[in-house]
Amino acid sequence: MIRLESVTITFKNRTILENVELEVKQGEAVGIIGPSGAGKSVILKTIAGLIRPDSGSVTVGSDKVSMLFQKNALFDSFTLLQNLLLPLSETLGITGDEAETRSLSLLKAVGLDHAAHLHPDEISGGMQKRLGIARALIIEPEVILYDEPTAGLDPITSKSIAELMIRLHRANRTTLVMVTNDLQRAYQVSDRIGFCHGRTLEMFGSPDQVKDSKNPELRRFIYANALVSDSGGIEP
Repeated sequence: MIRLESVTITFKNRTILENVELEVKQGEAVGIIGPSGAGKSVILKTIAGLIRPDSGSVTVGSDKVSMLFQKNALFDSFTLLQNLLLPLSETLGITGDEAETRSLSLLKAVGLDHAAHLHPDEISGGMQKRLGIARALIIEPEVILYDEPTAGLDPITSKSIAELMIRLHRANRTTLVMVTNDLQRAYQVSDRIGFCHGRTLEMFGSPDQVKDSKNPELRRFIYANALVSDSGGIEP
């Protein structure tokens, strides 16, 4: 479904990613973890076609790709319902009663049907994230990309958002790629996990394989996450 081969990306004479290899099977959920600035979001934007590599190749076996950005990228002047109606109209050409029915159904699926006529600044951060997920899914993508989907959320809301992602992923049989600094959410959502560091991406397999890895860089990252957890920043 998704394949990156020998992908190298350079910004302003600085190599961000070098010879990155990644393969994601149809229907799989892959998490990419790693420290800030390691190039995780660059990988995601490359898959989405927003960044073109300097060398290497990117293959995505579907043109139905949707992405949830870290900041949600919601239309603040639109209601929650209108935030879904617009991409339905612009992307799929669906308008009128059918568009409203689809949008309200998806808002109900993410627990926001009661707030359909509110604006994004009238709802909580967790609700905004759920709206972002709904908007990403409204165009019925086959591939969905999540950029730090639980960033800035408290542990309980973070876990709830991850549960919603899993439920919708399974219900819609999407192929999912998520980048995150939240190790607990990576364990929760992913079938396989990769570690982005030193300008490359190293795949480690299942969450259990990640936990058992002896790779020193990965162990250092896991230890740093544990310290944040102990301080109350991330759910243990």
